[in-house]
Amino acid sequence: MAPVPLSPIKVGHIHDVQELRKTKTTRIPPRFVRDMAERPSLATTFESSFTSDIPIIDLSSLANGSNPDEFRHEILKLAASCEDWGFFQVINHGIDISMLESIERAAMDFFNLPLEEKQKYPMAPGTVQGYGQAFVFSEDQKLDWCNMFALGIEPQYMRNPKLWPANPPTFRDTVETYQAQIRELCKKLLKYIAISLGLRGEVFEEMFGASVQAIRMNYYPPCPRPDLVLGLSPHSDGSALTVLQQGKGNSIGLQILKNNKWVPVRPITNALVINIGDTIEVLTNGKYKSVEHRAVTHKDEDRISMVTFYAPSFEVELGPMAEFIDENNPCKYRRYNHGEYSKHYTTSKLQGKKTLDFAKFEAFNGN
Repeated sequence: MAPVPLSPIKVGHIHDVQELRKTKTTRIPPRFVRDMAERPSLATTFESSFTSDIPIIDLSSLANGSNPDEFRHEILKLAASCEDWGFFQVINHGIDISMLESIERAAMDFFNLPLEEKQKYPMAPGTVQGYGQAFVFSEDQKLDWCNMFALGIEPQYMRNPKLWPANPPTFRDTVETYQAQIRELCKKLLKYIAISLGLRGEVFEEMFGASVQAIRMNYYPPCPRPDLVLGLSPHSDGSALTVLQQGKGNSIGLQILKNNKWVPVRPITNALVINIGDTIEVLTNGKYKSVEHRAVTHKDEDRISMVTFYAPSFEVELGPMAEFIDENNPCKYRRYNHGEYSKHYTTSKLQGKKTLDFAKFEAFNGN
């Protein structure tokens, strides 16, 4: 998580979108209205021929291991998912349905608190923990139609106890239990991703050290003009892996950029959406790529998501692994300290994959 900036950042007035919704206004404040090129096309927001093609990985076929042919088939499917899409949905992931329901209920209960209660845990400008809007760094920056609540989880020093809410009463215990289970899932996924690359299963966990983990809950109220706004600006994730839980029965909101088209991700009940982060792209020298994604809103329905980011220790030095560099695949990224990249990422506005320029030779050398 980003440190508090040394100089104050002026972000101007930021409307709370839940409060705007309560007024039943049909007028969208100018800071939420996107430029024409950024506005979502409602004709393709909810229907797409690509939705059924987003890969589905059955983790039980990998975890069981008793059927070598089944294991090999699923590993090949995982490799294709990471290389061609950078996204997949995982089923039979081992997290109880009751746990998924509990974290969704805890998040929804928090967002339904009175505004003055939520504002006891403010996200200070230039930081990414607390309640508010992250990645806002100027008074004229366009805003997302979204309320966020984010917390550092691991290592312990990342936690800010003042931002952990006393209400709802079960919130803290629910987050702790959920995040412990998601952490184990991330370790399993990284193991199978390593195997899909022809590497030892433990290579990423050994490399990452004391892995960093954070959770962000996103609430997208209905918007009277979903054609003018974005729920979340286009971006790739700075993590190694991101685990997204979408609210059960919610409207379709997540979109990924595939072949220069925005493809809606239709949620599968009780599945989790996994995406490759910038860290894995760098380590594989671009073989597995992080993918630009965004969220759109709905006129009549709200949406909630719980997102976990899993990344290497801030002390780790990263760069492309030797296994992915040869005369046909020259090194595309420099070596860097992951803490420095994390600071760069969390102190930059969301703008496609622009933050990954930090790791590219051309951008770093100013060419």
